[in-house]
Amino acid sequence: MKYKKYFRKTSLKQMGHGEFFLEQIKLKKPKFFLEIGVFHGVTARNVCELLNTIHNKDFKYMGVDLFEKNDDNKSEFIPEIKFSNPLKTIYFKFIKKQNPYSLEAVEDLLKNFQNNVELIKGNSNQILKKIDMTKIDYVFLDGGHDYETIKNDLENCKVVVENNGTILCDDYNLSYAPGVKKAIDEYVEINKFKCEILLNSRFAKIEKNNLPLV
Repeated sequence: MKYKKYFRKTSLKQMGHGEFFLEQIKLKKPKFFLEIGVFHGVTARNVCELLNTIHNKDFKYMGVDLFEKNDDNKSEFIPEIKFSNPLKTIYFKFIKKQNPYSLEAVEDLLKNFQNNVELIKGNSNQILKKIDMTKIDYVFLDGGHDYETIKNDLENCKVVVENNGTILCDDYNLSYAPGVKKAIDEYVEINKFKCEILLNSRFAKIEKNNLPLV
């Protein structure tokens, strides 16, 4: 399945990375997918298209994001919002009249799946505590890259793994965000989960270790 960019920015821009990501989702065929760090909604749209193909609209997508950069979250890494392509700048400024990194713009991109989608604006460290995580069977973790943020996000998603679901973490070995790797490695070791490092250390896939402990 081809990963489409929908004339927007995406962290999965490198050739083949989006397709690899979708193949990982396809392996598990989740029915309730949680994405932490929605950004422009490109991954969300691709996931919805894939799950719709698999489950014929019998699926749920939930996305959590700050959906804006302000003084409260300025320490967090947020991908560059400005486009290098002037046509994209014109498109969003004068035609769509949207900030692509806004709740409204992402809702617009996902409007074909509005009955399947729930977008939540806010800090994941607070939002995840209010969600019934027992219903979720797949998490794509690509939100804040600060060590404490990753640590808290993972802990809040622990029940997903315990229920035989999957957490797929992006940017595992990112040079300018070493807290991501540190938090994941500690989390896996403490909880004795299985962790598979994928695509040249880009992704870390965390699942329950079903092997007997010795």
